[in-house]
Amino acid sequence: MDFLEFIKDNEITLLDGAMGTELKKRDVMGNFKNNIENEEIVKDIHKSYLNAGSDAIITNTFSMNKLYLKDKNEDYDLDLINRAGVKLAKEAAGSNNFVLGDISSTGKLLKPYGEYEEEEFFEAFKEKAQILADEGVDAFIIETMVDLREAVTALKACKSTADLPVIVSLSYNTTDKGGRTVMGNSAAEAAEKLQEEGADIIGTNCGSLDPEEMAEIVKVLKANTDLPIMVEPNAGQPKLKGEETVYDMEPELFREGIMACIEAGAEIVGGCCGTSPAHIKELAQKLGKI
Repeated sequence: MDFLEFIKDNEITLLDGAMGTELKKRDVMGNFKNNIENEEIVKDIHKSYLNAGSDAIITNTFSMNKLYLKDKNEDYDLDLINRAGVKLAKEAAGSNNFVLGDISSTGKLLKPYGEYEEEEFFEAFKEKAQILADEGVDAFIIETMVDLREAVTALKACKSTADLPVIVSLSYNTTDKGGRTVMGNSAAEAAEKLQEEGADIIGTNCGSLDPEEMAEIVKVLKANTDLPIMVEPNAGQPKLKGEETVYDMEPELFREGIMACIEAGAEIVGGCCGTSPAHIKELAQKLGKI
């Protein structure tokens, strides 16, 4: 069964939770070589989500594209770290769970706000998508996008690379006026454009909204597309404690927020920053998956 068939055959598909904040707990967050230097840590995080009830896990390849890493001044092999990320996820998932290839923002801006042309973004995304596809991911997930133009460029790059399902998810910072990204894109605009450009699943993740507020975004998406909708909220709104950003929503409250998102129309659910295997297990128990 492929990933889209699984979604059609199951009322709710459960993804995993955060990778970054789990790496932080293990004092290796920010190391772009974790897939090579800390293989067992990455694989253990994947397994912890599968044991908590996830149907699919997301590769630890979030911002590993050449434009994002361009100014990091680190010695890295882009091909190697992305291939290793898929390998670790597939080893953890085995044959019973799906692996989604994670593609995120370049961290740069398109003209006229930045210095880059869409073609440069396209090539960076295509290079990465090809690596992920070659290593055997079941689908692409383009997430944490704040610019619809960049999201569409990534979508086109994925679609030109492989015949795999593509999830496209934007981050919203407000529910005002139907939801807006920091670049001013509305949820309705995103839903219509992404369906037009061939996305298989659309959704929202991260941003500055708590899980119940995300349900308002889901309602707008649902009203403007007939595609399946994914939602991955953070564990509450980010809070600054000293110099550290924390997400401290307890699993029970997170679960209730996700249930509101499901009621609003979400079919694929999981967690973003601050969510842990405990948050996913709470959801899995509520959904009868464990």
